[in-house]
Amino acid sequence: MNINLWQHCLDRLGNEIPNQQFNTWIRPLHCIQESDRLRLMAPNAFVLDWVKKHYLDRLRGYVDDLGQGNAMAISLEIGSAPRSPTAGVRPTTPPEPHLREPGARHNDVPNVKPAFKANTNADFTFESFVEGKSNQLARAAGMQIGDNPGRVYNPLFIYGGVGLGKTHLMHAVGNRILQNNPQAQVLYMHSEGFVAEMVKALQHGTIDDFKRKMRSVNALLIDDVQFFAGKERSQEEFFHTFNALFESQQQIILTSDRFPKEVDGLEDRLKSRFGWGLTVAVEPPDLETRVAILKSKGQQLFGVELPNEVAFFIGKRVRSNIRELEGALRRIVANSQFTGRAITMDFAKDALRDMIAAQDKLVTIDNIQRTVAEYFKIRTSDLLSAKRSRTIARPRQVAMTLAKELTNHSLPEIGEAFGGRDHTTVLYATRKIAELRETDHRVAEDYNNLLRTLSN
Repeated sequence: MNINLWQHCLDRLGNEIPNQQFNTWIRPLHCIQESDRLRLMAPNAFVLDWVKKHYLDRLRGYVDDLGQGNAMAISLEIGSAPRSPTAGVRPTTPPEPHLREPGARHNDVPNVKPAFKANTNADFTFESFVEGKSNQLARAAGMQIGDNPGRVYNPLFIYGGVGLGKTHLMHAVGNRILQNNPQAQVLYMHSEGFVAEMVKALQHGTIDDFKRKMRSVNALLIDDVQFFAGKERSQEEFFHTFNALFESQQQIILTSDRFPKEVDGLEDRLKSRFGWGLTVAVEPPDLETRVAILKSKGQQLFGVELPNEVAFFIGKRVRSNIRELEGALRRIVANSQFTGRAITMDFAKDALRDMIAAQDKLVTIDNIQRTVAEYFKIRTSDLLSAKRSRTIARPRQVAMTLAKELTNHSLPEIGEAFGGRDHTTVLYATRKIAELRETDHRVAEDYNNLLRTLSN
């Protein structure tokens, strides 16, 4: 059979499941194609179980479709494939812990541990982290790592947009490790802090002390690794630090605003290592999670019991990230304390009127139409035209739905703005897109991308 079966499976699955799921569960697999079977190597038991439960039957179906009467078996195993690339394999896999990269230099640092004090933020715990559909996988993985550092998923790579709780989660893992072992050496650093400290060490001739500090910890938490991009000397040093910690089974946790392979300016060997363990995404929270976060923050930060209607009001108006939710909440509470007035719907609307006015000004129907047209690579005038081809009608329905969600215009006003259409057309469009978001992951992804773009 001349067809590369695994590449065929990757192509089909990549078209059927969301990118987040593909990157988390399918990319880490390494395939060895033998004469009568495909051996899929998973990096750990967690990935193996998940693939077995959710994707194995589908993969078997793809293979059977091409089998032409000669069915090929698929097996799942924990492990890694030989380093010579197998056709169709996307990721690289980690070497055995005792192997070293050529040129690795971490043994040249004297094995003397310096005095150490953990620097995690004690307020960032799993108890204060509000779980929702958008972050439940990352939270579950973090809790397991907190109980078994260096053993289950190493490194843990958390990626997602700004203000979605990645740093909170990272600190929570560190605090969990410290809770289980108060003597553990847990070091948190922003990647820019790593660079600055390394430059300072070079200037003062204390680079050996810097290396010793970085490579002697039990858990290293590096925030926003995308800022390593273009800093070759820092990447070189972090590469050797990573190897030293990984080989000695010390935990590494990293965050970024994007998937490891998509971080421009990073060396390929670092991108490869970032994908060795478990990569999980943190998505923007849905409405219910935003409301839960607001009520939780109200109690934690201010000792305030936020009324449900006020929490839903803020949650509907502030969609982009948790940091902005907290900013809106802080503003309302501060106004309440300064004026001595109770927090009601009218009070919240008054306290946030500037923010809401700016938001309304920013998100107009014209703005939505331009953004949607650019996203789908069509002309804005097409959205207003009478054309009914799917390439035009679907973006038009998406734009109408976004206009209903992000603006205060009525259905007739929205219909009028889309070429003088009736309000029932807008109503049908919103119902159709809601239905497709549940059944078609591409529509859901397009809609979420546009919503995120327009809300930021």
